[in-house]
Amino acid sequence: MKLDHFRLAARHLAQDPVYSVIAIVGLSIGMAACFLLLGFVQYSWRYDSHVPNVDQVYVVKQRFNVDPVAPWFDAAPLMLRAAALDTPGVADATAFFNVDPHTVRIGGMLHRMPSLLVLPRLAEVLGIQAVAGDLAQALTRPEGLALTESTALRLFQSTRPLGRTLLVGDKTLRVAAIVRDPPANTTIPYESLYGVNSILTSPEMRSELQTGQNGAWGRVLLRLAPGSSAPAIEAALQRAVDQAPGVQGVPPEVRARLGQRNVMDLAIAPLREAYFDRDIARNPIATPGKRGDRATVAGLAAVAPLILLIGAINYVNLATLRVLRRQREIGVRKVMGARPGQLAMQFVTESVLVSMLATALGILIAWLTLPLFARLMDRQLDAVLAPSNLAVALLAGLALGLLASIQPVVTALRVRPLRALGDRVNQESATGARLRTVLTVLQIAIAVGLGGLAMGIALQTRFAMQASPGFDPAPLLVVDLPERGKKSVAVRGFISELSQQAGVGGIVLSEHVVGRFDNALIHELKREGGASVSIEAKLVDTNFFEVYDLRPVAGRLFDAGQDKENDPQPVVINAVAARELGFASAQSAVGQTLQRFAADGKLQPHRIVGIAPELRFRSLHEAPRATVYQLGTDWAGALSVRASGPVAQVEAAVARLWARHFPNAILRTQRAADILAANYDEDARLAKLLALATAIALALSAFGVYALSAHLVQRRGREIVLRKLHGAGRRQIAMLLGRDLGALIVVAALLGLPLAFVAMRRYQAGFVEHAPMVYAMPWVALAGVAIVTLLAATRHGWSALVMHPAQLLR
Repeated sequence: MKLDHFRLAARHLAQDPVYSVIAIVGLSIGMAACFLLLGFVQYSWRYDSHVPNVDQVYVVKQRFNVDPVAPWFDAAPLMLRAAALDTPGVADATAFFNVDPHTVRIGGMLHRMPSLLVLPRLAEVLGIQAVAGDLAQALTRPEGLALTESTALRLFQSTRPLGRTLLVGDKTLRVAAIVRDPPANTTIPYESLYGVNSILTSPEMRSELQTGQNGAWGRVLLRLAPGSSAPAIEAALQRAVDQAPGVQGVPPEVRARLGQRNVMDLAIAPLREAYFDRDIARNPIATPGKRGDRATVAGLAAVAPLILLIGAINYVNLATLRVLRRQREIGVRKVMGARPGQLAMQFVTESVLVSMLATALGILIAWLTLPLFARLMDRQLDAVLAPSNLAVALLAGLALGLLASIQPVVTALRVRPLRALGDRVNQESATGARLRTVLTVLQIAIAVGLGGLAMGIALQTRFAMQASPGFDPAPLLVVDLPERGKKSVAVRGFISELSQQAGVGGIVLSEHVVGRFDNALIHELKREGGASVSIEAKLVDTNFFEVYDLRPVAGRLFDAGQDKENDPQPVVINAVAARELGFASAQSAVGQTLQRFAADGKLQPHRIVGIAPELRFRSLHEAPRATVYQLGTDWAGALSVRASGPVAQVEAAVARLWARHFPNAILRTQRAADILAANYDEDARLAKLLALATAIALALSAFGVYALSAHLVQRRGREIVLRKLHGAGRRQIAMLLGRDLGALIVVAALLGLPLAFVAMRRYQAGFVEHAPMVYAMPWVALAGVAIVTLLAATRHGWSALVMHPAQLLR
C-alpha cells in the first residue's frame, strides 16, 4: 500500500461522510471496550509477576479440620518457617503479618498507616530494595521504619524524608529507608514495613514471632531451589505440623470425629496463583490484597473479542453494502482496464484506513473512560495504557482492517461490468448475502446472551442485597474502637457519654459484627451423651439482642436484668446449632447443658437459655452456620449504636465525642446496611460491567440490523412492487419484511439463550438462596433485543410501506 492509495481512500470516505462516521465510530467503540477489558484481564493475570523468580516463590496454606467447614487460610503456624529452612529443596523461608493500620501523628495531624510486620529475609524473597536509606536498619532497629515513596509523600510531602520521626501512641519511630511502591496488582500490598525488634512489638510477641512455639499464625513464604519437588516439600511440612504440640493436644473426641483426616492439612501454592486462589478467598481472616475469580476473568477475556467481533461485523456489513452501491463505479473501472489487484488494493486500503482511524479513536475513548472503568472494577489500571499495550492495539487494528477487507474485496471482484452498467445494480451473490445474514445473526445472538446473563446477575445481586439478615439494619451504626473491652477507661467513658446523646436508642459492645468477615472463633461443644460439634462463637454483651431488636425463637435471649457481663454459664444458640447438637426441636434445647472443651483440656459447662433467630453473619454465598452466643466483651472492639431518629444525627454525635475520648485515633464508622451490601460488591460490579457490555453490543447490533434492513428492502424491491401492483396492502408487505427479521431473531435466540442459561446456572451455583424468576431474565433480554432489532429496521421498513411502486421501479 502506497501513500497515494491512502489519499484515494480518504477521498472516497470524505465523499460519503455518513457511512464513514457510522463505520469509524461503531468500530472504535468496539475497539475501546475490547482494549479496556483485555487490559483488565492482563492486569489480573500478571498479579505478583514483579517478584524476582516468582515461579519459585510459594505460599504455605493450611486448613484446620477441627472446624468441619473450615476454609483454607494463607496464614500458617510460624513454626513452619524454621521447619522449612531445614527441609531439602527450600532455598529461603520468611513470614509477615498484616497488622491493623496504625494511627500515626505527624506535626499534630493524624494519619492511617497500613503496615507489614516482617520477619527476616522477607525483603530478599520479595525483591524489596531501598531507593534511599538502609532497609536492613529499618527492619532491625527498634525505632526503624521503612516507607514506600507514595506513603512518604502523603505523610511528609517528600519522597525522601529520611530521619524524620512520627508517633504511634507514645512510641517514636524514625524513617530509616524508602522503598518503591509495590505494583497495584500484588497480593502483598504494603505502605510501611517494620521488623520483629520494633518497639511496636511486645517482648512476648517477639519471641513468638521468632519461634512460633505457641501456635501463632502468619503468612509464610518459601523460595524453592531450582529443580526441587514441591510435593516432597509439602509432605515434609505436613509431617512437621502433625508433630506440633498444638495439633497433638486436641481433645480425644475431636480426634475420633476426624477419623483418618489430619487435624491440620498443609499445602504450598505458587505465589503467582495466589490472586485466583478461591480456596482462601472467603476465609474469615482478612487476606492481603483483593482476590479474583479465574472463571470471571476468563469470561471477560471472551467477552472482549466478542464485542470487537460485533463491531467488526457491523463494519463488514456496512462496507459490503457500500460496495454494492458502488457497482457502477466498479464496473466502469473494470471496463476501463482496472486489474483485479488494483481494485482489491483500493478496498483493502479503505478498510485499513477505517480500521486505523477507529483504533486511534478507540484508544482515545479508552483513555477518556479509563478512570470510570477503573472505579467500576475497583482496581488501579493505569498500566493499561502502557506503550506496549498501545502498540499491540495498533497492530491489532491493522490486522482487523486486513481481515475486514476480505468480504468487500470478494464482493467487488465478483461485480460483472455488464450487469452493473445495466439495470441490475445492487445485486449480491447468494453466498455473500448468506454470509452477511449469518454475521448479523451472530451479532444479535451475542447481545441476547450477554443481556440475559447481565439481567440475571443483576436480579440475583439485588435479591441478595435485599435479603433479610435477620434484623433491620437501617437504624444501626457500627463504630470501630481503637481500644478493646470495657476495661478501657476511654471506652467506658465514650459509651457512657454517647448513650446520653439525643437520637441514641441503644449501644452494645461486641467482638463480631453481623455481615463482616471477622476472625472466627470456633468452640467444640457437646450435649450429654452426644458427639462434639464445632460451632462458631460470637462474644456479645447482655443487651446485644435488645439493641438489634430481636425476639427469641424459643426460651429467652440475653437480658441485662437477668444476666451478668462476661458470665460464662448462659449461652444462646441458633436453630442450626440445635439441630447439629442433636436436639429434636428448638424448644427441647432450652434449659439443656452443653460442655465445651476449654484450652486447658477441661470441660466447661454451659446452659442453653434460648434459641436466637437466624442472623446472617455471612453472605448468601455461604450457608448459615451453627452459632453460639456467649457473654464476653473483654476483647470486644465493635460498638453497635441504634438510632431512635436519623442515623446522621448519631454519626454527628459520635464525631463530636470521638476526639475527646480517643485523641490519637482516627474515627471509622459504617452503617450496618453498608456492611451487608459490601459482601456483594463484586457481584454488583460484574452486573454493571455486563450491562455496559450488553448496551455496547446491542447498539452495534442495531447498526448492523439497520444496514441489513436497508439491503432487504433494496433486494426485495421488485417483489414489493409486484405485490403492491397485485393489490397487497401495507400489512402484507410488513409481514413479508417481518418474516425475514423474525427468522433472524429466532435463530439468534437458539444460539444466545442456551449460553445465557448455562452461564446463569454456573453463577447461581455460588449462592445458597436464589432469586425467583431469575431464569426468566434471558427471555426478557430476548424480548428487549427483539424490540431494538425491530426498531432498527423500522425506518427502511416504513419507507417500503409508503413508497409508490413507480418510485421503487425507478
